[in-house]
Amino acid sequence: MDDLRRPTGFLFALLGLILLLYGLISPSVRAPLDAQINVNLWCGTVLLIFGGCLLWLSFRAKS
Repeated sequence: MDDLRRPTGFLFALLGLILLLYGLISPSVRAPLDAQINVNLWCGTVLLIFGGCLLWLSFRAKS
């Protein structure tokens, strides 16, 4: 394993996907500090995008 971005990208993408799906499946679960924003949905989206960027960078560097 010569590029650390690939397993890190998979980890962030998997965690982001889990949070995103949880935010979509149960939108009534909210953070106690802010009842208007679905934190799981937004954090999952950010983590999924970050993991996708890391994966894109790792696969781009291979070629």
